Amino acid sequence: MSYSCNVCSAIFTGKNQLKRHLLIHIGIKPDKCTQNMCEIPFPDSGARKFHTRIQAGRKTFKCSTCDAIFSWKCTLKKHARTHTGEKPYKCTICSVAFSDSGYLKKHTRIHTGEKPYKCTICAAAFSQTSGLKHHTRTHSGEKPYKCMMCDAVFSHKESLRKHAMTHKRKTL
Repeated sequence: MSYSCNVCSAIFTGKNQLKRHLLIHIGIKPDKCTQNMCEIPFPDSGARKFHTRIQAGRKTFKCSTCDAIFSWKCTLKKHARTHTGEKPYKCTICSVAFSDSGYLKKHTRIHTGEKPYKCTICAAAFSQTSGLKHHTRTHSGEKPYKCMMCDAVFSHKESLRKHAMTHKRKTL
């Protein structure tokens, strides 16, 4: 039996694999690195394994402009664009250019209206995973942003920023 993700159509052989995968779409990264006590979270075991390879010292491609080192030549090539300003990926609709094909794909959703990230609780849909993660807090009640001046907590960074302005006005 196979299980399919209703967000991106990925297929899994087990129900638990699908459940773990669904966490990615709401911004939860369940796999953590255990090398060198770094505890960095990753969306899946593939990303974690890639990171572990780097931790193990298999870095072989060095940037000639800065000290960055990469395990893959293609990653070095992508990184090099941060120094050259090269943007080879161009939108066919508005001609805006990007250094990474992933950025172009995200941008294209502005024109197409595609919203592949869907809330599993209500009918809301989003073009970016960050939008879904932001929205999910309306259902969960999670408030990860705490004011450093008082005990107020907020679901969204922007709400905390606006709240912080009230403290600034009081001190003026």
